[in-house]
Amino acid sequence: MSRYIEAGLSDIGTLGEYVAERPNKGFEPARRRAGVSHTTVSGPKLAVAVMAVSAVCCPCGCQCVLVTPLSPRSFTLCAHIIDTMNTLVDGEWRTDAYETTNEDGAFDRQDTTFRDRVEDDPDARFQPEAGRYHLYACRACPWAHRILVARKLLGLEDAITVDYVDPFRGEDGWQFTPEKAGCTPDTVNGSDYLREVYVEADPDATCRVTVPVLWDKQEETIVNNESEEILRMLDTEFDDVSDNDVDLYPEGYQDEVDRIIDDIYEPINNGVYRSGFADSQSAYDEAVEELFDALDHWDTVLEDQRFLAGDRLTEADICLFTTLVRFDEVYHTHFMCNHKLIREYDNLWPYLRDLYQLPGVAETVNMDHITEHYYTTHPDVSPKRIVPMGPDPDFEAVHDRDELPGDLPETLFPTA
Repeated sequence: MSRYIEAGLSDIGTLGEYVAERPNKGFEPARRRAGVSHTTVSGPKLAVAVMAVSAVCCPCGCQCVLVTPLSPRSFTLCAHIIDTMNTLVDGEWRTDAYETTNEDGAFDRQDTTFRDRVEDDPDARFQPEAGRYHLYACRACPWAHRILVARKLLGLEDAITVDYVDPFRGEDGWQFTPEKAGCTPDTVNGSDYLREVYVEADPDATCRVTVPVLWDKQEETIVNNESEEILRMLDTEFDDVSDNDVDLYPEGYQDEVDRIIDDIYEPINNGVYRSGFADSQSAYDEAVEELFDALDHWDTVLEDQRFLAGDRLTEADICLFTTLVRFDEVYHTHFMCNHKLIREYDNLWPYLRDLYQLPGVAETVNMDHITEHYYTTHPDVSPKRIVPMGPDPDFEAVHDRDELPGDLPETLFPTA
């Protein structure tokens, strides 16, 4: 932060503008999004840097902010600081404090950092090629899980390799622990920690170290670490190297798929985190009410149709699946989303089982990693780090959803 002081950025507004304009040098033309949080000070104006960086409170996809005082004078921030931050600042690993809620106690999620694209275009920098790209993922993370499900359904397992980090994230960040069941070494860069992969791509990286990561082996850099964008790329740009003729973003459904993904994101995908990390009763009440209103709505929709967009399996179903499959085991208790269990819903529960039983999807679900991650990585929520026994829902039970209109791609069911 010293260079900001040297640059004469002595108030929060000019510092915020400086950070917002600073390019992400390693990943043209992407730029880091940045913002400034409201600050209350006592005494003379205090230089306080509140940089919005790519951060994760969930610690895989949600975004928080770095708070760095540039003066010893007293000050108060309107947002609550609740945890240590594991982030890179100019390529250096930091474990300072960060804030995850705004002045109303509501959880804030911000943007990820690396936003380049793989495109099926001869002039594109990143072109789809079998064996060129690699995924870094965590089996516990719902955002990374989206990509693992898509990779399976689209038949991209031979085309895109993958490594898995340890589900526990401590002060050293995501770690490769190949001796642990379900984890792997870093087979591409030989790193001990995922942060080393980020620094390999950009030695001056200032960002949170998140999963999933799409890595380009050819250019030795990070292409993208935003789950929704990686999901769309895998679905639309890798047709020539996939083994399955599956389209999760079909023509005629695209506007509806985009709308549904937007509709479920804030109240459901992000809503469980808003509930769990709320820092006031009012923020919690608002989040949990919106969450269950949305779940009730989609339960009604699914009464007469097999999938969210109607008769076709789409990206929207994947985006909802990775939240639902964690709900009864984790979110219901850990994030206080305890108004109702998914298995108490007439339609969401068989819908979840339908998706789980699609060929290969069950292989992407590691409930041991999921429960270990949430109950041991959030000391502010679960300080004793005790992993509860859990309800052990029967995802393999008969669902009868195949009686509703809608067919699945035949290539999902290979013949003997």
